[in-house]
Amino acid sequence: MRGHFDEDMQVVHSLDVYQTRLNTIMWSLAGGTLGLTLLITGSTWLAVGRVLRPVEAIRSEFADLSAHHLDRRVPVPRAGNEIARLATTMNDTLDRLQAAVDQQRQFVADASHELRTPLAALRAELELALNRPENANWPQVITDALGDTLRLQHLTTDLLLLARLDATNATPPHSRVLDLAELVRDELTRRPTPSHLTLLPHIATDPVLVYGSYSLLARVLGNLLDNAERHANSTITVRLSHDPDGGEAVLDVQDDGPGIPVEDHQRVFERFTRLDDARTRDAGGSGLGLAIAHRIATAHHGTLTLTLTPSVHGAHFTLRLPTQDTLP
Repeated sequence: MRGHFDEDMQVVHSLDVYQTRLNTIMWSLAGGTLGLTLLITGSTWLAVGRVLRPVEAIRSEFADLSAHHLDRRVPVPRAGNEIARLATTMNDTLDRLQAAVDQQRQFVADASHELRTPLAALRAELELALNRPENANWPQVITDALGDTLRLQHLTTDLLLLARLDATNATPPHSRVLDLAELVRDELTRRPTPSHLTLLPHIATDPVLVYGSYSLLARVLGNLLDNAERHANSTITVRLSHDPDGGEAVLDVQDDGPGIPVEDHQRVFERFTRLDDARTRDAGGSGLGLAIAHRIATAHHGTLTLTLTPSVHGAHFTLRLPTQDTLP
């Protein structure tokens, strides 16, 4: 009996030893797992924080931006990853936004100046006449005041048209398929030519079909002719042709005046652009005609450019519009 008892005690002792070892292993595994978990959590937190640190810098810088501080840019991380590409894209967008805001501010400043000039002249004329009403030539005062009022009306009309064109990239209202050759012939017939100038039309006999607004395209031709009449010495040439290879209608308006320097070929389409004394706006131009014509051409998926013709004097404007069969 005692032998069996001793054997049982040895078994129990062995089980206690194994249980102790098992508990030790379990606690070691639990401690190791906990430590590994904490290590992974800490490493992940540090790694994520390091990765997101540039995002926070971008967010902080972007939050401080305003319309008065558009010259600031978000920091671009050195690593060429997705965050760096995001920052680059944001900076490119800010560049375009700043350019648009600067252009708008310049436009508002120029428009204010242009509106202030005829208003000041109108006020001076009326105040001078009222100070000495008995000596005033009232018919002349009224004529001058009417001239300044008409200039203001034309200027505000042009500004509103530009604002409407800038406000949308959609197809101009009342667009339809029209014959550009017929439009040019009608406008030239309706428009009186100054007595000191000769108009030379060369219009395609076949229909030249384009898709667009009749009134806006007529405005482009009218603005180009206004510009030509102010600067031509004796002759204005209007030529309309069809370029079947390029699928375009090509309208050329050329004068034999002093011309425009090559360095100003792009700037001349900006609003309120003032060139040298050879081509001034004191003959009645508002400085918006070519800008309006250029914007209308763009709205019709076309182009308006100055064509360089070294052998011919004067300014040569070329309007290109997609013909109806080439439109999407």
